[in-house]
This record gives sequence, structure tokens and C-alpha cells, in this order.
Amino acid sequence: MTTTTTSVREPAEPGRPAGPARTASCARPGPGGRSVRHRSGAAAAPAGPGRSLLPHRASRALLPLAVAALALLPLAVLFPGAGGWPAALAVDLSGPLGRAGDWIIGNRDGHPLFLYFFGHVSNAVVVSVRAVYVVLLAAGWTGVTALAGLVAWRLAGVRLALTCAGAFAACGLLGMWVPTMQTLALMTVAVAASVAVGALLGLAAGLSPRTGRALRPVLDTMQVLPAFAYLLPMVLVFGIGVPAAVLATVVYAAPPMARLTALGLREADAGVMEAVDSLGATGRQRLFTARLPLALPRLLLGVNQAVMMALSMAVIASVIGAGGLGDRVYQALASVDVGAALAAGIPIVLLAVVLDRTSDAAGRRLGSARGDLGEQHLLRRVFAGWYGRLLTVLAAVAVAVAGRMLGTSLWPGSWTVQIAEPVNRAVGWMTDHLHSGVPVVGGTAQWAAGFTGWILDPLRTGLTAMPWWLVLLLVAALGLLSGTWRSALTAVLAMAAIGVLGVWEPSLDTLSQVIAAVAVTLVLGFAIAVGAARSARAQRLLRPVLDVCQTMPQFVYLIPVVALFGVGRAPAAAAAVVYALPAVVRITVQGLSGVNPAALESARSLGATPAQQLWQVQLPLARPALLLAVNQAVVLVLAVVIIGGLVGGGALGYEVVLGLAQGDLATGLVAGAAIVCLGLVLDRVTQPAKEA
Repeated sequence: MTTTTTSVREPAEPGRPAGPARTASCARPGPGGRSVRHRSGAAAAPAGPGRSLLPHRASRALLPLAVAALALLPLAVLFPGAGGWPAALAVDLSGPLGRAGDWIIGNRDGHPLFLYFFGHVSNAVVVSVRAVYVVLLAAGWTGVTALAGLVAWRLAGVRLALTCAGAFAACGLLGMWVPTMQTLALMTVAVAASVAVGALLGLAAGLSPRTGRALRPVLDTMQVLPAFAYLLPMVLVFGIGVPAAVLATVVYAAPPMARLTALGLREADAGVMEAVDSLGATGRQRLFTARLPLALPRLLLGVNQAVMMALSMAVIASVIGAGGLGDRVYQALASVDVGAALAAGIPIVLLAVVLDRTSDAAGRRLGSARGDLGEQHLLRRVFAGWYGRLLTVLAAVAVAVAGRMLGTSLWPGSWTVQIAEPVNRAVGWMTDHLHSGVPVVGGTAQWAAGFTGWILDPLRTGLTAMPWWLVLLLVAALGLLSGTWRSALTAVLAMAAIGVLGVWEPSLDTLSQVIAAVAVTLVLGFAIAVGAARSARAQRLLRPVLDVCQTMPQFVYLIPVVALFGVGRAPAAAAAVVYALPAVVRITVQGLSGVNPAALESARSLGATPAQQLWQVQLPLARPALLLAVNQAVVLVLAVVIIGGLVGGGALGYEVVLGLAQGDLATGLVAGAAIVCLGLVLDRVTQPAKEA
């Protein structure tokens, strides 16, 4: 076969030099039925980035892989076995951690550290949340709805204002007004603290490379550690209640703000900074007049991410007495009351959508240049500027006062709609008609049993039967093929740490669930994304669905899978697939849509079919986006598989839930540490190295 390809140089990002040309292959039928490819350019280049990169990287990985094999060989001889981690290489931490937990419980009421530090922190959190909650109740449903609508109108116009007002009205119609205000009060305090802590950490990491390197493993651990693992130490220190819930939320939501703040400060335009230096600006002036304004888009994105992470954690924190909507969902799931869970889950989704849209609109408004006031509508000009903010608050106060005068501070009970009973009837019908006995396709019970018996069980059996040294060798090989020797070494050490902690088999059980769920996610996500990338109309139809799915907290995904599949490992994997699918679809669509049009036009001019354009042009050029989609799928699936311990997922998720339920610090923290190590392994073996 004779081959020729078209070399296309992608446009450089603003502020960065143009990179090397990427090669795209396109084929057309040649004489005699052969495939003929055309290549522009003098030098013969590989047909695509993936084809040239993988063999080169594989050849570079052979020597470190051989060294790793030689290092593991003596250990394999000293500690043979068909499977499992050698007991002689494990460390039992239950004794020290148990004693630490007993000391915390015994000294919580009398030690100066708890009385004069943690006690004041706890009191400050309680007072702050209570103050916000009292203000929300005093404003009443009329004041809160009016304030949300006015703020949204000032930021983005009538459409967002109607969305926000309708969302709060729906919370009242479902009979969830008071729980919604409880969650909103907790969210307000948690987000404010998360943004403050994250901004300070990001400021330190962005201004000092040494501090950034020191903080990176800490932030990695904080983001990979499952939400449940945060709850146990907080409960031991602060007890069950709002303080533990708020502080666990802060620890969980601060890392994205810190990362994006540091990234924004590091990406400050070098030309602007040089001009500021030439004018003799001091360090403080450079920070406040150049770096922070240039980093504003990243800072606002960090606020948006902190809001969404905090809402997700606020729901999970209901397990330790946070109250609000999360407590309603948790209690309903505990009794498998899908109707009640849905009635509380819908307001969570609506609250997430409102907060996401509002924070995103605020970011776009602050990040863009202000328009000419003369071109704006008269009413918009009246509400512009600082006096516009004052008018917004005064208008909301006036509506709140009017509502209290009419005696409607709380949502009227006669205006509620009960959906729990109809939903439970529908679930009962689905259980009777879809759970089993469906002609040809079987039913959801058969699907779950088949997925468990044909995929999950063989994967778990194969991983647990594999010698431990072979598992480490495979991890090293994957790390070297996808990244560098440093990432491979990190992955191997993290996997070995799992064995040292004594949770080797539960970790491999969790790994089997993650592998199966990721495989299903990637197959579905890539198929949907390829279809959507070919049609602008399909992208418009998918966008609201993906937006809603990405703003829903992890907890809510457990509701439909429990209704359809019952409990077990298969439902946990199904929830993980549904949770990770939107991110994979969105990233893949962006990657395929962002391919240089010149490459596609060249391929079409050479007679390439749509399938040839996809496989030989779009997919090779979208390779970075596809690898990012794989990495995000792994991270998101792991997060939900752990939460799946609540619905019978077992493995490490069950260990974390068990430790939290029994107050067992050793069980919960060891399982949490193993999850962190497993997350590091999966992240390193799926995160591609930066290409030179």
C-alpha cells in the first residue's frame, strides 16, 4: 500500500509559540482497490501521532521495565504465592489508630487543644450557619425567590432570572422549602470558607514554585480521598453535627480553588509582567494590579468548582448530622423509599443548577469588558453599578417585608405537591414488569446478574489470583507506556502501599469494579460523542442533559439505580457509569469538534469517506482530549464506586462506610488511605506524559 498524508499545523494558543505540526492521514481508493494516501511535505512522517508515539515510548520503557522486573524478582522468590499480598510485608495499623481514636474521644472535652482551638472553631461555624439560616427564614420564600431572580437578572438577563425563580418555587412545591434553606445556609458558609482557604493556598503555590511542589501531593491526596473518609476524623474531633459537616466540606472543596488560583497566577502574561516590572512596581503592586486581574477567569472558575464540590459534599455530610436535603435523601435511601428520595433529590439538582448558572454568569460578567451603558435597556441602566446592587437588595427586602405582612414567610402547605406516592407506584410497576421476565431482553435483574457473573466476577477472580509481583510489574509497564518513569514509580509505590496497609484483596475488588465501569463508560461515551460531534443540532440537544447530569451530586445517582437494579456491585457500577458519562462525552465532543478544519477539508478533497475522516484524521488529532477523557472517567468512576458501598458495592467503599458507622478510626482511615493510593495508581497510569 502506498501512503501519503497531509500535515496540518494547529493554531497556537494565545501567548504560546506554535507547536510542531501534527500529521493527519487521509485515504482514498486507488487503482486496483488499494488505499492510496497523500502526504504533503518533503519528509516522510508517520501516519498519525498515536502511531509514532507509542512504539517510541514503548522502546524507551523497556530498560526501566527490565530494571523493575529485576528488582521484583528477589521479592517474588522470597515471598512466593499464587495470589494475595504476603502477610510478612503487611503492617497492622489497627492498634496505633485505635489508640489515637480512643485518645481523641477521651480528651475531647478537657484537653486545651480542643477547648481553646477546636472548640472556638466549632462555635464559629455553628454561629455562622445559624445566622445565615435565620436570615433566610426571615426573608421568607418571597424574599429569597425575589433576591435570586433579581441577582440572576442583573448577571445574565430574564432567562436565568426565570430559571432561578422557578427552581426555588419548585423546591417549595415539593414541600422541601425548609430543608432547602438548611442546605443553602450550610453551603453559604462552606463555600465562603473553601474559597478563602483555597485562594490562600493557591496564592502561595502560584507565587512560589517550591511551595507549589510541596502542596501538589497534599492537594492530590485531598482530591482523591473519598468524601466518606473525611467524615470520620471530623466526627471524632467535632462530634456529629453541623461543624463536622461544614469543615469536611471545606477540606473537600478547597483543592479545586487552590489549583485554579495557582494556575491562573502562573499563566500570567509574561509581556504584561515585564512591562509592570519596567515601571518599577513593587511586589504587592505586581500582584494586585497585574497578576490577580490576569488570573481573574481562573479564579472565577475556581469559585464555580468550589460551589459544585461543596454542594456534593454537603449532601454526603448529611450522614453525620448536617441535616437539610441530604438527610432526607439519606434516610429515604436507607429505607429504599425511592419516591421520598426523589422528592428531596430534585431540589438538590435544582439548587446545583441555580448555583452553577449564577456563578458562571458572574464569572463571565466580571471577566468580560463592561458594555456601554448607553446601549443598555433603561431598566438595566438603573440597576447598573453600586447603586444597582443597593437597589437589588432593597427590592428583595421590600418583597420579603410584603410577604411577612401577608403572613407567608414559609411556603404555604396548601401549595405543595406530593410526588413520593406516585413515584413509588411507578417504581413498583417497574419492579414488577421490568425487573425480570421481559421478553427477549430479560430484565434489569438479569442484566445486573449477567454483568456481575460475566464481567465483575471474572475480573475480580483474575486480579486476586494474580501474583502480587506481577500486579506491580503490570502497573509499572502501564505507567511507563503512558507516562514517564517518575509516574510509573509513583504508581508502583502506591500499589505496594495498598498491600502494606493490609487491604490488598478489597482494593483489587474495587479495581475490578472501576475497570468494568470505565470500559462501559468509554464505549458509551465515545459512541455518543462521535455522533454528537457530527451534528450541531445533536450538540444543542445534548447540552442541557449534560449540564444537569454534571451538576447533580453523586448521591443522587444512587436513587434510580437502586430502583432499577436493587443492591449489589452491578448497581454501584451502573451509578458510576451514569456519573462519569457526561464528562467523557463533553470532553470527547470538544476534542473532535476542535480538530483543525483544514485537515478535514484536505481529507474530503482527497475523497476520504466519513469513516476514514474519523479514524485517520479526527481521532489522531483529538488524541489529547481522548486521553483526558479516559483519565477523567477513571477518577469519576472511582469516586462513585466508593459511594456504592452504601448500596452493596462492597470492597473499600464498604470498609469506609463500616468505619464511619462504627466509629472505627482504624478501619475507616486504612480503607481511605488505600483508596487514595488506588486513585494515584489509576491517575498515573492513565495520565499521559507531556509531549516535547
